Amino acid sequence: MNKYELAVVVSAKIEDDERAQVIEKVKALVERFGGKISDVDEWGKKRLAYEIQKMKEAYYYFIHFESDAETPGEIEQRIRIMDNVLRYLCVRQEA
Repeated sequence: MNKYELAVVVSAKIEDDERAQVIEKVKALVERFGGKISDVDEWGKKRLAYEIQKMKEAYYYFIHFESDAETPGEIEQRIRIMDNVLRYLCVRQEA
């Protein structure tokens, strides 16, 4: 089992409950593919380094989880097509 950090940047134009649903869907994806979530870190609304889809701000979330090596690829395939997710990045953390 490897440790991973999944960064998700969510649109600031949606309501709080919609944003919570997006994060719940991402967490469900991690668990569906065998990952065990250890921590969800919400950074809140931050200014973007550059505009994405005419937005200057977005919400940042960092999800820490453990899984096997195939899981991040499966998760990224599903997140890629999710509405309201502007950017995402899954990286392996060193032990």
